[in-house]
Amino acid sequence: MVWYELESLVDLDELVETSSGIPSIIFKHSTRCGISKFVLKNFERGIGEFDPSEARFYFLDLIKHRDISNQIEKRFSIIHESPQVIMIHKGETIFDASHQGIQAHQITERLKTI
Repeated sequence: MVWYELESLVDLDELVETSSGIPSIIFKHSTRCGISKFVLKNFERGIGEFDPSEARFYFLDLIKHRDISNQIEKRFSIIHESPQVIMIHKGETIFDASHQGIQAHQITERLKTI
Protein backbone atom coordinates (compact mmCIF):
# COMPACT_ATOMS: atom_id res chain seq x y z
CA MET A 1 0.00 0.00 0.00
CA VAL A 2 1.09 3.57 -0.59
CA TRP A 3 1.47 5.73 2.52
CA TYR A 4 1.68 9.51 2.42
CA GLU A 5 3.65 10.79 5.41
CA LEU A 6 2.10 13.48 7.61
CA GLU A 7 5.14 15.50 8.63
CA SER A 8 3.86 19.05 8.93
CA LEU A 9 0.74 21.10 9.53
CA VAL A 10 0.92 22.05 5.83
CA ASP A 11 0.61 18.32 5.04
CA LEU A 12 -2.50 18.21 7.24
CA ASP A 13 -4.01 21.15 5.35
CA GLU A 14 -3.30 19.34 2.06
CA LEU A 15 -4.94 16.19 3.45
CA VAL A 16 -8.11 18.16 4.23
CA GLU A 17 -8.05 19.70 0.75
CA THR A 18 -7.61 16.25 -0.83
CA SER A 19 -10.56 14.96 1.19
CA SER A 20 -12.89 17.27 -0.72
CA GLY A 21 -12.53 14.87 -3.65
CA ILE A 22 -11.53 11.51 -2.20
CA PRO A 23 -11.46 10.13 1.35
CA SER A 24 -8.29 10.60 3.36
CA ILE A 25 -7.45 7.96 5.96
CA ILE A 26 -5.02 8.78 8.77
CA PHE A 27 -3.23 6.02 10.68
CA LYS A 28 -1.79 7.43 13.92
CA HIS A 29 1.04 5.15 15.06
CA SER A 30 3.33 5.10 18.07
CA THR A 31 6.66 3.56 17.14
CA ARG A 32 7.22 2.74 20.83
CA CYS A 33 4.06 0.66 21.25
CA GLY A 34 3.90 -3.05 20.47
CA ILE A 35 0.11 -2.98 20.15
CA SER A 36 0.33 -0.15 17.64
CA LYS A 37 2.87 -2.12 15.56
CA PHE A 38 0.66 -5.23 15.62
CA VAL A 39 -2.46 -3.27 14.62
CA LEU A 40 -0.57 -1.48 11.82
CA LYS A 41 0.64 -4.77 10.32
CA ASN A 42 -2.87 -6.26 10.43
CA PHE A 43 -4.30 -3.09 8.91
CA GLU A 44 -1.81 -3.10 6.03
CA ARG A 45 -2.44 -6.78 5.37
CA GLY A 46 -6.22 -6.28 5.42
CA ILE A 47 -6.32 -3.14 3.29
CA GLY A 48 -4.15 -4.45 0.48
CA GLU A 49 -3.71 -2.04 -2.42
CA PHE A 50 -5.84 0.99 -3.16
CA ASP A 51 -5.66 3.23 -6.18
CA PRO A 52 -4.58 6.65 -4.86
CA SER A 53 -7.37 8.16 -6.98
CA GLU A 54 -9.94 6.32 -4.79
CA ALA A 55 -8.53 6.99 -1.32
CA ARG A 56 -5.36 8.35 0.17
CA PHE A 57 -3.72 6.79 3.21
CA TYR A 58 -1.66 8.99 5.53
CA PHE A 59 0.79 7.74 8.15
CA LEU A 60 1.43 9.82 11.27
CA ASP A 61 4.40 8.93 13.50
CA LEU A 62 3.19 10.18 16.87
CA ILE A 63 6.62 10.21 18.46
CA LYS A 64 8.02 12.57 15.83
CA HIS A 65 4.90 14.64 15.20
CA ARG A 66 2.77 14.96 18.32
CA ASP A 67 1.98 18.56 17.27
CA ILE A 68 0.14 17.26 14.20
CA SER A 69 -1.82 14.79 16.34
CA ASN A 70 -2.80 17.63 18.68
CA GLN A 71 -4.01 19.66 15.70
CA ILE A 72 -6.03 16.68 14.40
CA GLU A 73 -7.66 16.39 17.82
CA LYS A 74 -8.62 20.09 17.79
CA ARG A 75 -9.59 20.34 14.16
CA PHE A 76 -11.80 17.24 14.01
CA SER A 77 -12.99 17.12 17.66
CA ILE A 78 -11.58 13.63 18.13
CA ILE A 79 -9.98 12.40 21.33
CA HIS A 80 -6.37 11.34 20.78
CA GLU A 81 -5.73 7.60 20.91
CA SER A 82 -2.95 5.38 19.65
CA PRO A 83 -3.11 3.51 17.46
CA GLN A 84 -5.99 5.27 15.76
CA VAL A 85 -7.54 5.40 12.29
CA ILE A 86 -9.52 8.44 11.19
CA MET A 87 -11.33 8.77 7.85
CA ILE A 88 -11.87 12.31 6.58
CA HIS A 89 -14.16 13.12 3.66
CA LYS A 90 -15.10 16.62 2.53
CA GLY A 91 -13.22 18.02 5.51
CA GLU A 92 -15.26 16.08 8.08
CA THR A 93 -14.62 12.97 10.14
CA ILE A 94 -16.79 10.13 8.86
CA PHE A 95 -15.17 7.23 10.75
CA ASP A 96 -12.69 6.63 13.53
CA ALA A 97 -11.49 3.64 15.51
CA SER A 98 -8.67 2.82 17.88
CA HIS A 99 -6.66 -0.11 19.21
CA GLN A 100 -8.18 -3.50 18.36
CA GLY A 101 -11.26 -1.68 17.03
CA ILE A 102 -9.23 -0.88 13.91
CA GLN A 103 -10.44 -3.35 11.30
CA ALA A 104 -9.43 -2.96 7.65
CA HIS A 105 -12.75 -4.36 6.42
CA GLN A 106 -14.58 -1.45 8.08
CA ILE A 107 -12.53 1.00 6.03
CA THR A 108 -12.97 -0.89 2.77
CA GLU A 109 -16.73 -1.23 3.33
CA ARG A 110 -17.04 2.46 4.16
CA LEU A 111 -15.08 3.41 1.03
CA LYS A 112 -17.54 1.44 -1.11
CA THR A 113 -20.38 3.70 0.08
CA ILE A 114 -18.69 6.96 -0.89
